[in-house]
Amino acid sequence: MVRSGVLHTDGSKFLENSLLSAEVKEGEILPPTIQKLMKGYNKYLRPFFDNGPVTVGMSLDIASIDTISEINMDYTATIFLRQRWTDERLVFEGNKSLSLDGRLVELLWVPDTFIVDSKKSFLHDITVENRLIRIFPNGTVLYALRITTTVACNMDLTKYPMDKQTCTLQLESWGYNINDVMFYWARGNESVSGLDTLKLAQYTVEDHYTSVSEAVYETGNYPKLIFHFELKRSILYFILETYVPSSLLVVLSWVSFWISQSSVPARICIGVTTVLTMTTLMMGARTSLPNANCFIKAIDVYLGICFSFIFGALIEYAVAHFCTLHHPDCNSALMYGHHMHDCEEEMNGIVTTIASNSSRLKRRKDSPSPAPTATAAGEPGLAPSSPTTSEPKTAEVPSELFSRCAKNISVLRKILRSINCCHVENPHYIDNYSRLTFPLSFIIVNLLYWTYYLYF
Repeated sequence: MVRSGVLHTDGSKFLENSLLSAEVKEGEILPPTIQKLMKGYNKYLRPFFDNGPVTVGMSLDIASIDTISEINMDYTATIFLRQRWTDERLVFEGNKSLSLDGRLVELLWVPDTFIVDSKKSFLHDITVENRLIRIFPNGTVLYALRITTTVACNMDLTKYPMDKQTCTLQLESWGYNINDVMFYWARGNESVSGLDTLKLAQYTVEDHYTSVSEAVYETGNYPKLIFHFELKRSILYFILETYVPSSLLVVLSWVSFWISQSSVPARICIGVTTVLTMTTLMMGARTSLPNANCFIKAIDVYLGICFSFIFGALIEYAVAHFCTLHHPDCNSALMYGHHMHDCEEEMNGIVTTIASNSSRLKRRKDSPSPAPTATAAGEPGLAPSSPTTSEPKTAEVPSELFSRCAKNISVLRKILRSINCCHVENPHYIDNYSRLTFPLSFIIVNLLYWTYYLYF
């Protein structure tokens, strides 16, 4: 046990001496100026360790935005990140800056900056690690990196594909709070460049700006820099890919209105084909979007409208064909109309008769009855027969009963009129009405749709 402990102690000392000798050898190959700067330099302590926070200026150069994914709700960008700070321990005499090999960054203190909401990132290393270190005589250090990162971007797809998305790139300090490190944009909104000349497949960059904030966590407040950029989707691709084909399918479904109702296979073929084609178009439009989401997108609304019009054209023929089977010719339709007119006239006659009888009975009740007189033979108690004695017993029915009958017959007449309105006298009129109502309705719906999604 003692021997093993001695061996372990000797091995640790040997490893420590080897590391020290390696550092000495590495320092011996450095230029005298760098050797002087590195003498007594501790990279584990930040600048101004006892004299307040160190300020770090940031600037970005967006080299490219490779992909913007609606499915994963993120974007992938390649950026040049430049950081500037002052380290009082690196002040040297002279008027020229020192450009060092990027691998010498291991000898210096650098900020622990990281990208918030980054899903994956990597530092380019072909042919060497893409780092830049430059030290100025006043102790200012310029540290630049080339990074490709995939950053999350919360998207609102309600107006897709007429939407605008605002994405951010946030930079924070991992371990140093605001008492140790302060971040600021080196040139304000001009600290980010490269977006003006950037060409994207489906988007155009409308606006971008920078802001300074603080990230509040349980362990303290940390400095944060935010770069905002607004992307507007180009709708021309979707007009040619989705909107125009779906509109043409709706117009194609209207062709059946000009085909004879007796051509059942032709009209059914057009209706079913357009419905199936529209279903395939709707499925294809959703392939580039998240499958499980709570968004009812603008393109879904339009495809639903087109599907409704196409399906409505198919239902229209079913209704017209059904009416044709029940009324095979126009003569029967005209006979039906005359029959309904005769029934209505008969009802009017009944109501008129009841009304006249009721008024006559009321007048007779109001007139005074004559006194009994003697007959020519002088026999008292015999009076001439009154005309009212020959009236039927139904004439003595109260007038309220006649008024009730009149009301019931009036209600029945209204029902017959409503049935007559729902009746199609000529089934061919359905196609004639559809030739006008379907296109007009589709135009009105399109005006409302584009007005709402483009201006509201």
